[in-house]
Amino acid sequence: MAEAKSKNTSSKTSSKPAAAPSKSTTAKAKPLAAQKKVSAAKPAAKKAAAPRKTAAKSAAPKQTRLRPEAVYRMIQDAAYFIAERNGFAGDSKVYWAEAEIQITRLLK
Repeated sequence: MAEAKSKNTSSKTSSKPAAAPSKSTTAKAKPLAAQKKVSAAKPAAKKAAAPRKTAAKSAAPKQTRLRPEAVYRMIQDAAYFIAERNGFAGDSKVYWAEAEIQITRLLK
């Protein structure tokens, strides 16, 4: 039985592959001329210049117009809150008129 163990261990050591021979350093090194050609073949990417902003554009903010539906909804909400503040006692047309005045002042 001792012989069997020794045979197994000897076969394991002999079955391991030998280390691969290292490649020579001359195969890795490229000639200097070839390296320059590679770098010359890849031109550097240039960034496009950003457009310059003028003072006139940044000084005056662009006004946006609200859609009529949005203005109507704002007036409607304002009229409701005015009526609520007064306990819903009174004419709804008066509340609506007051709300129109408030909203038009805000939007100017």
